[in-house]
Amino acid sequence: MGELRLDRTDLALLAVLQVEGRISNSDLAERINLSASACLRRVQRLEEGGVIAGYAALVDPARVGLGLQAFVRVQLARHDADAITDFSQRVNAWDEVVACHALTGDMDYLLQVVVRDLDHFSRFLLDRLLNGSGVADVNSSFVLRAVKQTRRLALDHLA
Repeated sequence: MGELRLDRTDLALLAVLQVEGRISNSDLAERINLSASACLRRVQRLEEGGVIAGYAALVDPARVGLGLQAFVRVQLARHDADAITDFSQRVNAWDEVVACHALTGDMDYLLQVVVRDLDHFSRFLLDRLLNGSGVADVNSSFVLRAVKQTRRLALDHLA
């Protein structure tokens, strides 16, 4: 699917929804100076066009007992299509991995891993990541504190 053409009103809607995902349609329409029906049509168009990929609650990992976060750089042993597909399928099955990005440079992937504690991380690393998943090398860095963490995109530069 191609890129959806967005105007200033679409960008304003998205800016509000990124901060207040649970805002009512009537409040959103008022904030953007649209009628409720026009606002709803625009939001539905953005959802159907894949611009709005979904809605979710942002959960604080530490408050639910997931107190350790790590970024793990991974290098695969092989780079053929089967090895890449196998690794991708495995990563998608691991709940501890909340994000995985294919990279350029000396490592192939960057995983963001969220677990209870160091023991949980050790079990994840040894039992899953290094056990039959085609990984040749890993390099882990533990998060000391988050300086900035957002999913909000800078849309004001697009208008």
